[in-house]
Amino acid sequence: MVRKFEERDLEAVMELWLAGNLQAHSFIPEQYWKDVEEFVRSLLPGAALYVYEGETDCPDGFIGLNGDYIEGIFVRSEKRSGGIGTALLDFAKKGHSALALRVYQKNERAVDFYLKNGFRIREEGLDADTGEREYEMVWKGEGR
Repeated sequence: MVRKFEERDLEAVMELWLAGNLQAHSFIPEQYWKDVEEFVRSLLPGAALYVYEGETDCPDGFIGLNGDYIEGIFVRSEKRSGGIGTALLDFAKKGHSALALRVYQKNERAVDFYLKNGFRIREEGLDADTGEREYEMVWKGEGR
């Protein structure tokens, strides 16, 4: 079930955020993620976040939205490839006629996930903070 983020979710969401970034972005020094962790923690309570809650009260994944922009999708490592990311993405699609995001080119698993879910690469760029190449990807709903 996808539901709106609640303050009680903060620690679990931060755990998902850090673990997900460290696992998916091994090409970026671990210290980068640790250095921005407190900044991200301060932003989360005011963001448009939605969590996926499975059989327990602990979130197994979450999506962050900023208008039509997906800030990120994170899923607990042992729950990946089980439909949680797709459920979160489908939830976001229902409320939008178009969505955009940025993803590191080296994060091939994520790039493939978004391509399989109807996104296309609009342009290539460079993340100024990390120096890594990234794609801007977009999705437009049917008939739009």
